[in-house]
Amino acid sequence: MERYAFKMQLKPGVEDEYKKRHDEIWPEMISVLKEAGVSDYSIFLDEETGQLFAFLRREEKHLMDALPDKAIVRKWWDWNAPLMEVLPDNEPVSIPLKEMFHLE
Repeated sequence: MERYAFKMQLKPGVEDEYKKRHDEIWPEMISVLKEAGVSDYSIFLDEETGQLFAFLRREEKHLMDALPDKAIVRKWWDWNAPLMEVLPDNEPVSIPLKEMFHLE
């Protein structure tokens, strides 16, 4: 399993709605993530900056690169686009993070 971390940016004042939507994540989204080889997925909020830190584990032969082609993923992105910084197609702006330390 590979560890993967990235950051995203929330718009001001939408923290509660973002949390609510993820507390009620659609079962279809969970299924497509798992099918892509994703597990142990967490998102943390820096309340001072609105920055999100995401961490997940993915299989070495993961299918995450195909997620943007999935209709349910596009629907999820469109639904959450008003809450965060996104690209023109509503994909969240996601910046990969370089691992600097790991303790197992």
